[in-house]
Amino acid sequence: MSLDEITDRKGALSPARLALLERLKRGGLAVAPAADAIRPRGGDAPAPLSHAQQRIWFLQRMEPESTAFNIPQTLRLRGTLDAEALDRALVGVVRRHHVLRTVFRLQDDEAVQVVMPAPATLLRVEDAAGADLEAEIRRRMAAEAQWRFDIEQGPLFRATLVRFAADDHLLLLTMHHLVTDGWSLGVLYRELGTLYAAFLRGEPSPLQPLRIQYADFAAWQRGHLAGPAMERQLAFWRQALQGAPALLEVPTDRPRPAVQGTAGAARPVLVSREVRERLANAARAEGATLFMALMAGWAALLGRYARQDDIVVGTPVAGRTREESEPLIGIFLNTLAVRVDLRGDPTFRQLLGRVREATVGAFANQDVPFERLVEALQVPRALSHSPVYQAMLTLQNAFGAPLTLEG
Repeated sequence: MSLDEITDRKGALSPARLALLERLKRGGLAVAPAADAIRPRGGDAPAPLSHAQQRIWFLQRMEPESTAFNIPQTLRLRGTLDAEALDRALVGVVRRHHVLRTVFRLQDDEAVQVVMPAPATLLRVEDAAGADLEAEIRRRMAAEAQWRFDIEQGPLFRATLVRFAADDHLLLLTMHHLVTDGWSLGVLYRELGTLYAAFLRGEPSPLQPLRIQYADFAAWQRGHLAGPAMERQLAFWRQALQGAPALLEVPTDRPRPAVQGTAGAARPVLVSREVRERLANAARAEGATLFMALMAGWAALLGRYARQDDIVVGTPVAGRTREESEPLIGIFLNTLAVRVDLRGDPTFRQLLGRVREATVGAFANQDVPFERLVEALQVPRALSHSPVYQAMLTLQNAFGAPLTLEG
């Protein structure tokens, strides 16, 4: 496919791939040299933490009783289930992905990753026949969400199967954010379903060996971001966020607390398929993506409420900019700050163009860990609010298929 053909179809590209396309058109994208490839570290020495892990490790150490970084998954399984095959599949995933059996300890005053031996069994099977079904599910979900992981001793991956009847089960999978992220859940479910099907038939694992482990990525990232690549991207962010407002002043029903907490609520809003498709088509007509259109609308709304014409919105990115990272379980997540210019009362089409440009630039410079960005910008810190941005837009579009088990 020619570059012109790719350009014609760019409205369907993700922001990350759109950023790469723009760099290619400007002649600024070169093939990474072989020396920059992520390779196995070799040896059994503990690995450093990735930047994302370092951030979460620090916060967890600050509040050791906090369960804010638990990622619980609850799945209702109906039909014939082989618990032994499911346990073997879970163990197979943990053997395959070392990060799921990793703990985090201090060594010479530095946090390191220590890979523990693979367990012989992982799945706890508990019987709840005759229990009030809905009440039991709610109780189990709440318990998993509040489970306190020991990040120094582990394990940081729990699996419990609750049997309500021979053909009705509840599978609870809970992981600490230090070892997983949203993209990883898709990897976990695909591999779990594949291994379960193979073990049911008495076959060996059909999964190809992984070329690298998450610890290899962490070690590579530390080296990669210690040189000119980091400085180039930091220069972009200094310019992009120069003079940006420190605070989004939306009206609230009570004063902002002196120290921000974690209390919150959810307000579900359902958008029809027709509206979604119309929005995506409108974005595509302007060479933009659905994400960019949503960002433009969100920023316009925030600007109206806050009476500001300069808005900074945070957005999480998968952080898997290299092919080697795509099949791995682990935390690659980073947060970007997208600055939206609302000056001059732009039309939505004009605003979408501004958001497209800001988004492409942000995604093309997404390797800078957010905490390094805050440090480089020398942003005034306050316990009452987050630095750089106080509103986010998260588009969950890379989760993949839900877990499917044969039978």
